[in-house]
Amino acid sequence: MTSEASAAHPRFATAVTELGLAELLPRVRRFPEATRTAQEAADAIGCELSAICKSLIFASDGVPVLVLMGGASRVDLERVRWELCAAKVTRAKADVVREFTGYAIGGVPPFGHRSKTRVLADRSLLAHDVVWAAAGTPYAVFPMEPKALVAHAGATLVDVREEARE
Repeated sequence: MTSEASAAHPRFATAVTELGLAELLPRVRRFPEATRTAQEAADAIGCELSAICKSLIFASDGVPVLVLMGGASRVDLERVRWELCAAKVTRAKADVVREFTGYAIGGVPPFGHRSKTRVLADRSLLAHDVVWAAAGTPYAVFPMEPKALVAHAGATLVDVREEARE
């Protein structure tokens, strides 16, 4: 594992600098193995799965929307649809994610995207002192206090987690 500014995707590094968050760059960790899934990231970091912040792109009536969700949870599409007052919400395809954000699935950060969109953040992220999110590649992550992450992502706090099934 390395911890250097060059570990972050260049677009992400530029975005955090423009947001006044350049102090995040030295905290970016790059792993030799991909941390494409939340479980891979949690294993590599040595944290709880729920402390991973997934950045997921959905299509709300055809318009991309970003949902920030804890790694141990799944997004309830009906709750997202309700929050957005949308007729239909679906998971975006990989090519749409890359075109819209500028990043590949597994490396999408919570901010620093090619295009601006509405952002929803599940309230469960606030249960942690620190969460870990992708830094623009499937090999790099960064830590951040969840309230600051939500604020810098321009997110609305919501409850869009799928309820646990018995």
